[in-house]
Amino acid sequence: MKLIMVRHGETETDNCRRYWGHSDIGLSDCGHAQANSLREYLASVKIDAIYSSPLKRCMETAETIAYGRPLLVNKNNDLKEIDFGRVEGLTYDDVVERYPDIAQKWAEGSFDVHFPDGESMAHFAQRVIKFVKMLSKHKSDDTLLVVGHGGVFRILICHFLGIEYKHWWQFILGVGSVTVLDIYPEGSILEKLNDNSHLD
Repeated sequence: MKLIMVRHGETETDNCRRYWGHSDIGLSDCGHAQANSLREYLASVKIDAIYSSPLKRCMETAETIAYGRPLLVNKNNDLKEIDFGRVEGLTYDDVVERYPDIAQKWAEGSFDVHFPDGESMAHFAQRVIKFVKMLSKHKSDDTLLVVGHGGVFRILICHFLGIEYKHWWQFILGVGSVTVLDIYPEGSILEKLNDNSHLD
């Protein structure tokens, strides 16, 4: 099975360096252009099913890529970004000031974080893995397009490569980027990581 993981295009908030998890934000003009570039980039690729986070920025990206294909975009709640709770919409400097314990754990690369009124990292990972279990209904030679968020894809990469989740922050996944995993019974291969060549 092949997973083509596409991070949503740029949103109006991406240049603000704020933490947006469950906030339902749409694409900016640049983000729509990135989605069109993704559609062209993937035009010749066989895709058997499309899954997306239900958040607007992902659905807009997924529906643009799906345009002209006889496929529906399947919304999946387990693909939502982490719920930052009261940290939602804050900058890192805001977090340092208001929640220094969380900022300290982030600085240390700790996975032991629970966002106030939001999710813990552990719960977030468990939620994402529910999506992995759903993949068993697909055939071994299927190619699946998954449109989602950077945090979700970092968890998936760690899971399929057998890497401890605490290393999730060591992967960079830019907006509009493509990452590809080839999944076999014996293990998985990271074929492509953070490919943004189509955005040049």
